[in-house]
Amino acid sequence: MLLKIISFIFVFGIIVLSHEFGHFITARLNGIRIHEFSLGMGPSVLKKQGPETLYSVRLFPIGGYVRMEGEDGESDDPRSFVQKKPWQRLIVLAAGAMMNFLLAYVLIVIIMFSVGYPSNIVDQVLEGSPAEVAGIQSGDKIIRIGDTPIDSWESVIEGIDSSDGSKLTIEIMRDGSQMVLGVTPTIDPTDNTYRIGISSLPVRQMGQSFTLAAKQFGTFFTDIFKFFTQLGSNKVEGEIVGPVGIVNVIGQAAQAGLLNLLFIAAYISINLGIVNLLPFPALDGGRIIFVLIEMVLGRPINREKEGYVHYVGFVILLGLMAFLVFRDISKL
Repeated sequence: MLLKIISFIFVFGIIVLSHEFGHFITARLNGIRIHEFSLGMGPSVLKKQGPETLYSVRLFPIGGYVRMEGEDGESDDPRSFVQKKPWQRLIVLAAGAMMNFLLAYVLIVIIMFSVGYPSNIVDQVLEGSPAEVAGIQSGDKIIRIGDTPIDSWESVIEGIDSSDGSKLTIEIMRDGSQMVLGVTPTIDPTDNTYRIGISSLPVRQMGQSFTLAAKQFGTFFTDIFKFFTQLGSNKVEGEIVGPVGIVNVIGQAAQAGLLNLLFIAAYISINLGIVNLLPFPALDGGRIIFVLIEMVLGRPINREKEGYVHYVGFVILLGLMAFLVFRDISKL
């Protein structure tokens, strides 16, 4: 249980820190007065007063906030949030989610570099496999299958599977010398693909890690976005969990190792980034909608009425959170 709690604090700590830092740094760059930068909710555990801003760490690690002058009401201070131009406020409001996305991408890059990616270099050769019979050895680099040049593990798989079981000529590089071997693939009954009994040697390359991370980020983003677009329909796959459920998910990832913990942290960071951009009152997305309306009308909406809308949205969100906590606990 202790591991779950520590892992939860670590994951949500870096996610909340990145989100609130996005708001904080863009507000600072746009000259907005910041009263407090807080990590966590509830009573303060640590706090330090800066020249202008109070920095605090609070008891419950389930959120945070950047309290800016004039964020939820009128203010005549020229450095207040409401006195800034609409495009400046849009940047500040969107920066939290953007930092969540950036954090997720960085975490995925770290994971991809640590794990490595499959190469066209042979790692292991199964005993009695077609590859062993043909003379392929660990460390051989496959550079051509038939007439097709090979530069990746994906092209190795495609080249072998496209044989339809017929004999292949595989050109390899071994100790600086090129060799051509004949191999007859056999079909794997589990997935009906042709194989020769070799595995890939993972390699680490920073440039490739950035590319692979971008692909994985795109997969995460589209899957999560698709989930939210399916809410309310019968096509939803998966479910929404509350803080207790998230603690269990993070705890299970932590038990599987650090990279698994970073993987789930990246997923949650993208998830929260998307959630915060949803056009719902009290969320960053809801506030962005009001700024966009102001830009269309050419004048601000009544700040008091806007504040009331966000207050109602906040109450609804608290109710939803309480419901999810109760449901999570009932499942334990």
